[in-house]
Amino acid sequence: QVHVVESGGGLAQAGESLRLSCVASGRIFRVVAMGWYRQAQGKERELVAVFNSGGDTNYADSVKGRFAISRGGASNTVLLQMNNLKPDDTAAYYCSARLAIRNGDPVDAYWGQGTQVTVSS
Repeated sequence: QVHVVESGGGLAQAGESLRLSCVASGRIFRVVAMGWYRQAQGKERELVAVFNSGGDTNYADSVKGRFAISRGGASNTVLLQMNNLKPDDTAAYYCSARLAIRNGDPVDAYWGQGTQVTVSS
């Protein structure tokens, strides 16, 4: 069974940095893309950053120039380096992995449980 786990969230002051990590484990045939979403209290979930197997990246306008998504050293791992954090970055951050479990299977999205990031002024 596929398991997606996020880590690295916590408390930070404005201007500080955090790094989030997401690991997808289990029986995986192909990784199409991995990315990060966030949902602040009272707001809709939004895309933060995505990284696909072709090396393309996309970022929300609010994090461009501050956040960077990259592949980690371990298999099926993606990192999100968050620099110059702002209070508006406070949210639950969720990792999404778009995977095919077996050859010929359709691609499905698998989600982690989330990690909380809280940024104080």
